[in-house]
Amino acid sequence: MPLFPHEMLREIYEQPEALNRTLALYLDGNALKPEVAEQLSQWLAPNGEILIAASGSSRHSGLYGEILLEDLCGLAVDVEYSSEYCLRGVQDLRHPSVLVLSQSGETTDTLAALAEARRQGHKTLAITNAPASTMAIEADVSMTLGAGREKAIPATKSFTCQLAALYLLALYEGAQLGRISAAELGELIPELRAVPDALAAQLDGWRERAERLARNYAGASTFLYLGRGIHFAIAREGALKLKESSYVHAEGYPVGELKHGPNALVSDRVPLVVVATVDRRLAASVRRYEKTLQLLADMKEQGARVIAIANDDDSEVPALATDCIPVRPASEYLLPILEVVPLQLFAYSMAIEHGIDVDRPRNLKKAVVEK
Repeated sequence: MPLFPHEMLREIYEQPEALNRTLALYLDGNALKPEVAEQLSQWLAPNGEILIAASGSSRHSGLYGEILLEDLCGLAVDVEYSSEYCLRGVQDLRHPSVLVLSQSGETTDTLAALAEARRQGHKTLAITNAPASTMAIEADVSMTLGAGREKAIPATKSFTCQLAALYLLALYEGAQLGRISAAELGELIPELRAVPDALAAQLDGWRERAERLARNYAGASTFLYLGRGIHFAIAREGALKLKESSYVHAEGYPVGELKHGPNALVSDRVPLVVVATVDRRLAASVRRYEKTLQLLADMKEQGARVIAIANDDDSEVPALATDCIPVRPASEYLLPILEVVPLQLFAYSMAIEHGIDVDRPRNLKKAVVEK
């Protein structure tokens, strides 16, 4: 069997290179490029409010960006579905800066959201994988990804590059606002630069584990994906990948919301996928982790089948979960770039188990545009 029988798998494996190309656009060694800082200085509104408009996987990266920009930069961020924001028809008196995210830069709903933001006189920033796209040209400021052409319909390398671009945006804005010091940048940028190599080193192990898990869980009818804080975005993205790749139903929820209704669904045919990583240097991350451990203990007592993503040096999560996918420790805000990749591989492997043409799932197109 060829190493890459499908474009989706090839593009999953291309992510370390794609991330390095994206970082090279915005970093000079371990420093932020001053010309990028100058461009971005023209975007952020004085009131420090941001509205993110996106659809599909891009909206999930927007949910990641929301937590990131609020925690690292002290900004107030809302995330809207592009298809909803563009039809609100109400003047936003807060005058936020508007960030639009799209792999193609041609997504109809997100272009309409960009047009609405411009109509209202808001400053706009586009993050796309296509520098010559309509979105990149029409926004006040454009941040391009280095993902390269993405052929498979399920977004993989463009998604992780969006996360990297949002992290870079947070570094630029945090430095500009005085929320991130030069000394802190000297620690954060090398941590970011280490992510592609960490990802590359874990790909083969994740692929083997994902294949085994897909065989064991192929009979499941629904999956519930759970994550806390910034990891909720990854739970949402993992669920979407499974749906669009393998046609198996899945939903993403915050961990704490499981017992507010969805737990009624949990059974042998409705397993859980729980993001249970932790950054032990961050007190808030440890509190979220401890709460997740309690949920896992409750689920074990309930008899639920659980796939957990946890730090590779963690001994508590594997004892509570049915199966565990290890991830090398990283900072709270970089862990999502690593966590999503085994979920991509699990979605891919489930599609193969179900005999799906994973590169061309039914009823879907690469860019959602009107004819």
